[in-house]
Amino acid sequence: MTTTLPLFPLGTVLLPGTSLPLHVFEPRYRQLTVDLVTGRLPDQSFGVVAIRQGWEVGPGNATALHTVGCEALLHDAKPLPDGRFDLSCRGGRRFRLVSVDTESAPYLMGTVEWVEDVASPPEVAEMLPLLEERARAAFSRYRRAAFEDDPEVGASDVLAYVLANDCLLTLEDRQRLLEERSEARRLRMVRRAMHREAGIITALHAVPAPLAELGHLPHRN
Repeated sequence: MTTTLPLFPLGTVLLPGTSLPLHVFEPRYRQLTVDLVTGRLPDQSFGVVAIRQGWEVGPGNATALHTVGCEALLHDAKPLPDGRFDLSCRGGRRFRLVSVDTESAPYLMGTVEWVEDVASPPEVAEMLPLLEERARAAFSRYRRAAFEDDPEVGASDVLAYVLANDCLLTLEDRQRLLEERSEARRLRMVRRAMHREAGIITALHAVPAPLAELGHLPHRN
C-alpha cells in the first residue's frame, strides 16, 4: 500500500525516535508549515529524505534524493518575523519513495510505502540483549574519546537510532542505519561505527567533521 507525504529534503538523515529542530525560511517550506498547522495537511507530518546530490536551499537544487526517508512528526511550530518558523519534530516511521510529484504543491509531494523491520529468528532475538549491551559500551567509549559526558540512555525499542543520533556519524552511516531492516544488524552497525569514530578521535585528539559535510553548503535548517 502507498500513501502521499509532503517532502522536506535535507542534507542530513532523520532517524526514528530522534528529535529534529528546523529553521524554516524558504517560501515553499513556509507554505508547508502553514499547511501543517492549519490542518490542510491533516496528519501534521511530512517526510524527511536525505539529499544524495545537490543542495538544500533553492528550488530544484536537490537533483537526487535517497530512496528511504523518515516521517517527521510535528510537535511545535513557533512563528518568527517575516513568516519564518522554528519547528520541533520527531522521527516516526520509515518510508521508501515510489515517485515524486513536483507540480501539485509548492513543495515536493512523494508517493511512499512504509518500511517495516523483518522479524528476527528466535536464535537472533535471544542475542539482542547482548548486542544492545555491546552497542552501549561502544557508545560510552565514543563519548569518552570525544571528551564528553556519558549520558544515561534508557531502554528503547529504537536503541541503535538513539545512540547513533548522539554521535557524529556520517550521512552515509546514518542512511545505512535507516535502510537496514534487521534490528540485530543495526546494533552491530552502530557498534562498529562508534568504535571506528572513537579510534579516529583518539588518534587525532580532535573530533573530525564528516567528510560528506565538506561537499555541502552550510546547513541552514
